[in-house]
Amino acid sequence: MPVIHTHVSVSTTPGQREALKTAYGKAISAIPGKSEGWLMCPFEDNMPIYFGGDDSKPAAYVEVNVFGRSVPGSAWEKLTEQIMAALGKELGIPADRTYIRYTATTDWGWNGGNF
Repeated sequence: MPVIHTHVSVSTTPGQREALKTAYGKAISAIPGKSEGWLMCPFEDNMPIYFGGDDSKPAAYVEVNVFGRSVPGSAWEKLTEQIMAALGKELGIPADRTYIRYTATTDWGWNGGNF
C-alpha cells in the first residue's frame, strides 16, 4: 500500500505524469515487499512552492507513505535517487529544490476497513 504523492510548482502533461508514474512503479520495488500493483500516485501541479524564500525556480515536495513498521534506510536512499532523477528528467526540477518525506505506518484503511 504505497503512495507517492507529488506536489510540483510547474505544469505537467498527461505524458509527463504517465512517465513519472512508470518511474515510480519501478522505484517502489526498492522497498522490501512493495510493488507497483498497490501503488497510488496522486499528482498536484502548478502549486506555489517557495524554497529558501524563492518561488522563481521549479521545486517539488514528494510524500512517500507505505504500510509497515519500518523500512531500511538504504531503501529510502535508493528511492530518493530514483524519484529525484525522474523529476529532473521529466519536469526539469533539480534535486536541490526537492524534498521527499517518508512515512511508514501500520494505520492504513482500504476497501471499507483497515489492514
